[in-house]
Amino acid sequence: MPPSIEIAVLLLGVLALETRRSASALHIQQSFATPNQTNNFVVDPVSRKVYLATVNTVYQLNGTLSVEVEKRTGPVEDNLLCHAPQLPQAPCEHPKSLTDNYNKLLKLDREQGVVVVCGSVYQGFCELRKMENISEIAVEFPPQGEKTVFPSMLNIAANHPNASTVGLIFKSHGGNTRLLVGATYTGAGTQFFPKNHSKEDLRFENTPEIAIRSLNVRDLSRLFTYDINPSEDNVFKIKQEVKTKNKLNFVHVFIQKTYSYIAFNNDAKMGHKESQPNSILARICLDTDNPRRNPTGPESRKLTESYIQMPLQCGFNGNIYNRLLSVYSADIHTGDGKSAEPYLFGVFSKADRKSALCAFKFGDIEEEIRQGRRNCSNSPSSDVQVLDSVIQGSGAACIQKGNLVLQPEQLDCGAAHLQHPLALRRPLRAIPVFEYSGLSSVSVDNVHNHTVVFLGTSNGRLRKLTLLANMTLASQRTLKLPASEGVHHIMTFDPSDRNFLYLMTSHHMLRVKVADCDQWRSCGDCLGAGDAHCGWCTLENRCTIQKECSHGLLARSWISMSEGPQQCPSMTLTPPEISISDVGILINGSVPDLVGSRVECEYGPGVSTAATVHLDYGPAQIQTCPLLPRENYQPILPGTDHLTVSVAIKVNGTSVVSGSFIIYDCERTGAKHSSDVVLQQYLSLCLSLVEVYNCGVGSSDCSQCWGREDQGHLCGWCENSCRPRDDCQPVRDQCPPPEIHKISPLRGPVEGGTLLTVQGRNLGRRAGAVKVFIGDVSCNLQPEHYTVSVELVCVTGRSAHDKTDIVRVEVEQSGTGSSKESFSYLVPQLLSMEPNKGPRAGGTRVTIRGEHLDIGSQVRVKVNNTLECTITDKTDETIECTMPPAPQPHTEPVSVCVEFENLPCKNEELSTTYSYEKNPTISFIHPKKSYLRYVVYHTRHKHLTPKCTCTVLSVSTITCASPPSSQSQQTSVQFFLNGVLYTGDSPSSPGTDPEEEERELHKGHFLLEYVEDPQFFTANKEKLIKHHLGEPLTLIINKGPSDLELVPEEYSVMIGPYPCNISFHNDQLFHCTINELLSTSERELPVTVQVGNFHHTIAKVQLGGSELAIVVSIVVCCVLLLLCTVALVVYCTKSRRAERYWQKTLLQMEEMESQIREEIRKGFAELQTDMTDLTKELNRSQGIPFLEYKQFVTRTFFPKMCSDYEKSLVQPAYENDALGPRALPETHPLLQDWQATNTTRPNVEEGITLFSTLLNNKHFLVTFVHALEQQKDFAVRDRCSLASLLTIALHGKLEYYTSIMKDLLVDLIDASASKNPKLMLRRTESVVEKMLTNWMSICMYSYLKETVGEPFFLLLCAIKQQINKGSIDAITGKARYTLNEEWLLRENIEAKPQNINVSFQGCGMDSLSVRVMNTDTICQVKEKIIEAFYKNLPFSQWPRAEDVDLEWFDSGSNSKLLRDLDNSSVMEDGRKKLNTVFHYQVPEGASLAMSMKDKKENTLGRGTSPSNVLPHDELMETKKSHRQSHRKKVLPEIYLTRLLSTKGTLQKFLDDLFQAILSIPPDRPPLAVKYFFDFLEEQADKRGITDPDTLHIWKTNSLPLRFWVNILKNPQFVFDIDKTDHMDACLSVIAQAFIDACSISDLQLGKDSPTNKLLYAKEIPEYKKRVQCYYRQIQEMPPLSEQEMNAHLAEESRKYRNEFNTNLALTEIYKYAKRYRTQVVSALESNPTARRTHLHHKFEQVIALVEDNIYECCSEA
Repeated sequence: MPPSIEIAVLLLGVLALETRRSASALHIQQSFATPNQTNNFVVDPVSRKVYLATVNTVYQLNGTLSVEVEKRTGPVEDNLLCHAPQLPQAPCEHPKSLTDNYNKLLKLDREQGVVVVCGSVYQGFCELRKMENISEIAVEFPPQGEKTVFPSMLNIAANHPNASTVGLIFKSHGGNTRLLVGATYTGAGTQFFPKNHSKEDLRFENTPEIAIRSLNVRDLSRLFTYDINPSEDNVFKIKQEVKTKNKLNFVHVFIQKTYSYIAFNNDAKMGHKESQPNSILARICLDTDNPRRNPTGPESRKLTESYIQMPLQCGFNGNIYNRLLSVYSADIHTGDGKSAEPYLFGVFSKADRKSALCAFKFGDIEEEIRQGRRNCSNSPSSDVQVLDSVIQGSGAACIQKGNLVLQPEQLDCGAAHLQHPLALRRPLRAIPVFEYSGLSSVSVDNVHNHTVVFLGTSNGRLRKLTLLANMTLASQRTLKLPASEGVHHIMTFDPSDRNFLYLMTSHHMLRVKVADCDQWRSCGDCLGAGDAHCGWCTLENRCTIQKECSHGLLARSWISMSEGPQQCPSMTLTPPEISISDVGILINGSVPDLVGSRVECEYGPGVSTAATVHLDYGPAQIQTCPLLPRENYQPILPGTDHLTVSVAIKVNGTSVVSGSFIIYDCERTGAKHSSDVVLQQYLSLCLSLVEVYNCGVGSSDCSQCWGREDQGHLCGWCENSCRPRDDCQPVRDQCPPPEIHKISPLRGPVEGGTLLTVQGRNLGRRAGAVKVFIGDVSCNLQPEHYTVSVELVCVTGRSAHDKTDIVRVEVEQSGTGSSKESFSYLVPQLLSMEPNKGPRAGGTRVTIRGEHLDIGSQVRVKVNNTLECTITDKTDETIECTMPPAPQPHTEPVSVCVEFENLPCKNEELSTTYSYEKNPTISFIHPKKSYLRYVVYHTRHKHLTPKCTCTVLSVSTITCASPPSSQSQQTSVQFFLNGVLYTGDSPSSPGTDPEEEERELHKGHFLLEYVEDPQFFTANKEKLIKHHLGEPLTLIINKGPSDLELVPEEYSVMIGPYPCNISFHNDQLFHCTINELLSTSERELPVTVQVGNFHHTIAKVQLGGSELAIVVSIVVCCVLLLLCTVALVVYCTKSRRAERYWQKTLLQMEEMESQIREEIRKGFAELQTDMTDLTKELNRSQGIPFLEYKQFVTRTFFPKMCSDYEKSLVQPAYENDALGPRALPETHPLLQDWQATNTTRPNVEEGITLFSTLLNNKHFLVTFVHALEQQKDFAVRDRCSLASLLTIALHGKLEYYTSIMKDLLVDLIDASASKNPKLMLRRTESVVEKMLTNWMSICMYSYLKETVGEPFFLLLCAIKQQINKGSIDAITGKARYTLNEEWLLRENIEAKPQNINVSFQGCGMDSLSVRVMNTDTICQVKEKIIEAFYKNLPFSQWPRAEDVDLEWFDSGSNSKLLRDLDNSSVMEDGRKKLNTVFHYQVPEGASLAMSMKDKKENTLGRGTSPSNVLPHDELMETKKSHRQSHRKKVLPEIYLTRLLSTKGTLQKFLDDLFQAILSIPPDRPPLAVKYFFDFLEEQADKRGITDPDTLHIWKTNSLPLRFWVNILKNPQFVFDIDKTDHMDACLSVIAQAFIDACSISDLQLGKDSPTNKLLYAKEIPEYKKRVQCYYRQIQEMPPLSEQEMNAHLAEESRKYRNEFNTNLALTEIYKYAKRYRTQVVSALESNPTARRTHLHHKFEQVIALVEDNIYECCSEA
């Protein structure tokens, strides 16, 4: 049962929303605004100076962000293609222009007193400026006159504003200062490199991505050099050929321990797989502590030796945030008693701007690195690899080194045999700690053992999160920053005071105070706010941070958040037992020692007394305060007997804690009671205290009377009443046995714990004298709930088993009493819970079913052991309760347990699980205007249950009736889901900033406007309509203009009690018709129009007399009048009939026009059909039935031959196999073994071998092809056959085949260039054009199978599914849904789907439910059943519909054989109609059985009685008259809209296919396409062809039109499927659209254009852009060398070696050689190269050997 969600709608008269405001815990202390965009900042920890770098300016600010020094750094004259001007003898030929200087790196080196400032100009040049005055240069570099300066010493940072740069300054073990820099590559092939320039890169071609440089200002000759010789060991450089796959975008670099960590993203992977992480953390060991030594002395550690990287993954299960934005390392506490552990916090994002905070343990990072190096050395695995994309990563891969044991230093920083960078493949995963949109930066601090996280956002917010030890959110606060500017990804704390945070936005530098504690006025509010920075300063009585509390370092003087509000100071007043003049005060909570402090008690303003401290140790302290004289108190008001006095404890003049006590006036107290009293003086705070009691009041039995003795009341029981003891003589204190009147509850669990209430009489005089038993089980009495004599409460003990027994009460000195009722021990059990899932907002009402659920004194339903499901109803078998909200946004299934008597749930029989799902999302309401009618609300949720006025129509739509309104106005609609106010799909979290909260609140409001009533009136606005009984009644009703957006389904018209059939003419006019007789006694019937709740009577119908009365009156008149009058009456009658006939004809024409409009409206509605209907039914469980490579090749190379073989060999394979389908043998001759005749075997084999050798001679083969093509009788089919045979024969040497094809193509291009080059490759009329087709098929097969295969197969399935969705003509194959106009069924046959249960004998499967249409013929039903059973097998293994029988078993177990034609077939015009499901009246859910036919039987089928089958036209007319005989003919063109409906449904699948064809996967780039397109560009350049259209046509003719269109039209080349003629027609339309997309000419379409071109005319321009983008991407790919292409072709040859019979191919080629022997020999003799190598003699020798003419062979030799 799905979870239920109650829906209620709240309609507000005026849209007025209140926004919640939350106090911010952050405060901007100082700010600095800059007109330029900020880039970087750094803070000096000693002087607290802030160095801020912006575009074209650097600032030096003091600690309060006031400007000390300002220095302009730009703009400067520069060009991206020029060397830095500081480089000697480096002139630049490119023009320079003013260029802004973006700061890329700003680092502080205190020891050397310099600031490293690097900009984007001058190829990333860096300057060294003075710390004391940043406007001055500290070190001139390069020095004047220095000539040994290299570009690598100047090109340090990235030279583009959008390219990243990070840096780190550290000291090596030798005392040398070094600079670690990571910079994004901006050279050729990247988006940063200038377009339309040569590929020579003067900037970054030789600059590494990561490098360690010298920063020793005392050694200028080595400044900024790679500080190791050879320098390659200290750099990390991506290989040039794979730079496009490794686009590193650096985020941050930092030091942790002795390691440098570099965080970056690989942007080359962005957008490829959103579910894969692209964030990487790399580590490098720094020589800062322990230098390694060797015989030659200390040696610096190599960067590449210690480099290792790992992916970082934030999120799980598809919800992965795959881009790193900001990182921060911090030591935090994660558990009680544990020391702080180092953690790495990171902000990650994904494509939809959603972001998250994740935390990674450095301990886990270090262990992963150690394990990775251990695996690489000892047990190689797929989890670690040598980073081969780096120049230094070209060494040995991870191989096993025997039993080598690596030392800890080697595991951390690499070993001698692992001097290559490593990469871990398995990402380090973390669950998001916090998720929010637009996060951009993070910084973390450990505050009083609490983790405090500061998060900057892209919309100018600073969020402060306080996390608990388990990394869950305790509280959050938000600060809005100036101008809502995004926060830079680096934030840092003030080095001298971590209570302040420095951060930077796009135009501001800010110093933010991390806590604003003064806003909380009380200790409870302060400690309950959840802010770790804030605590209660006890002696100052205010909320502060610890540093601002003057005594904050004293013990117990500052209370932190972790101590909790229970430690807040409080006072307890004690009775003055020492002296009646003093009051004792106990101070609880955390208070420091008060010894030596001035402590006093204040009773009012200016009224105080000195206090005496009695206990000066421990957290609690006792002191006494003297009471003031009585005259100093306020007078006691008349009518009262006491006065409340407030008292406050002040320490050193500051109030610390306050309270109050009461002073009584004893005289007034005594006067308020009766005179029959006994007075007892009692120690009090006033003069005296008198207790007054009356023995006779409240003592109805003996036990009650004697029980007052414990209160000091001297009462006794005598004469059956309670009196003062002095009045009872003698005194007898024994009471009667106890009496039990009632016990409750009567049942409880066997575990005990039930609070059993016993009511009765004489149940003891005190609790200690009473014992209770249930049988032999003790029940523990609860003294606090004991009422003397009349009632007691006890807790039942545990019973060994379920039982029922009486309750006994034993009272000392009185005896034992037993209950009349019995108490039962029972075992409760939970059986089920419905529903078991619901929204995260809570409120779902669940019903728990079980046994004995209403037992015991207390029953609770606990969710996840922490939350409680509120019980609304409870019986013995069911519990109904309301689920609480989910504790966390992403919650796994939680446990739900029924707890009895506060006992924890340990029994699995009382437990089940419940799943929290995403809250429903209300997208919009429609319509947005209403007046007394229904409004439809659209949601995205699948579990909705109606409540109040809301009704669920579907999983995405609910309807709610809008209430009436008295006036036109705009209102707001709110929704309550399960009683919870809907405010959007995500609940607002605490601490959200006010603007976002207001936005969240507005999410739940939807505007609804009330407008005036709709107006309806008849055609002539008459109020009385006369009507004669016995005639049809038709009314024409007009609707006045309105904005209500009414739909036809909302209208209804009543004529009296009779409903009227409505047909719409347009939205302003509709007809109302009643065909039945109006049999009523009323003479007038009202005409009422109803729309929703709106009712309006527009007219009345007056019923007149019968036609017979009119005729009688006419006859009477005729008798009275003369013959001329009779003639006049006859003339009038005929005129009236003619007028009626004309009106009837007009009505029929209006009905026909209305029907045409209805058909067009339905066609338009089909356009809006959501294609999820198709995707939902599409079965993707089976694998894609790809043909094997050899079958793909033979079908592509020899399509006609394969078709002939299939007809001759495949079909008999079905007919001869009585047991059903089997796998087919190889049918093509090229896939079978070749054998020569026995007599000529040696010579023939030798001749074929020699012929193969000749074909491997390029001069022979080219001459041979040209010689054959010059022959007029060498037809196009022969040329294609020769090309395919050559491809098979040379398949093992594709590189040689490619060179032959290129030579022949050059000849073809030369021939075409002299004529019209645009016509080249348009058709396949030459051998080389077919060779090109075959070459593309071989090279693109892997790409076709791995990338395009799945979307292509899904499109085919979608087409077939869409065709089967409607009626299909069994004779012509035309269907209701199609893409081809020629195959469109141009009539409206209403086909209804129904499900049948079918079992297939011998198939080995259970019965299946098959969906068919009631208009399907029996043969069509068989085909659908076969598809359902054999969908997981290739089509070649399916049986045919003619080979199976279908039998129907009705409810009476009778069977009937279903056939297309049988004795029950309907005869019309002497012909039989094909039987359908509707003909046999097969009901929904009928049971049918299918079996294979016995081939020996003579069965009746379509082939046995061809004379009985109707011709198509007559058959369709018969079908139409049979199905809908009442339908009138309509224009067939109105059904053309179904083409658009089918197109719209298939659009997504077609887009996916075209996207797969016209995209370049990074992991599988189409090398062959790149190679061939470069070849075409090269040939065009050689011939001076500069027209881009010509090159576009060549590329189109060589790939899309030559290969892809062939595949699109012939899916049977790729898959083992059934391609019907109808599917072939649909694919032709798609192929035509693809052809038009590849064309450069614009489509000129008009009203006479064919629908096949009009159908996709709107999408063609977008497809053309894709094609052009694809060609451009191919052109921008790195060029492919001949060696790389040959290696790729050799690999393709190797993969499919020995797949084909090459000898047979050679034999077939030989037949052409023999046929044109003379011409080939002549061509060889005329070729000088061939003549010189005697190729014509060798060719003649081949002829002689094969023809077994040994003498000719010898003579030739």
